[in-house]
Amino acid sequence: MKHFTVSEASEALVAVRPLAEEMVAHRTELVKIERRLGELRRPVAGNGGGLDAALVERLDRRREVAADKLRGRVEEIHALGAQVKDLDLGLLDFPARHPDDGRTVLLCWRLSEDRIEFWHGLDEGFAGRKPLPF
Repeated sequence: MKHFTVSEASEALVAVRPLAEEMVAHRTELVKIERRLGELRRPVAGNGGGLDAALVERLDRRREVAADKLRGRVEEIHALGAQVKDLDLGLLDFPARHPDDGRTVLLCWRLSEDRIEFWHGLDEGFAGRKPLPF
């Protein structure tokens, strides 16, 4: 596992941010498609009503494409050393070493933030975020 300094994680955002933006967009598209498929299939399950098979097939193909693109962005983010924590928010963690004791901690960033300003322990998660510097 790669460990980042705050500076290295901040530099990595140049490559990671656009991937996170695409990841969130693909996730949003995937959720919309799945919701629409559920709406189409619900009447059929309830009363045996007609189903537009061609529309379902098109939506299934779009769902596969969106899922593949989403998976690809997550893999690219992981390849850069970051960890995806929330697909909807674009929440990512960058493993780091705490300067006081060398333990592994996570530098925490989400898409709505301009820069990396928080960290938390491995077992604390987003709710345990603390401001940088350490």
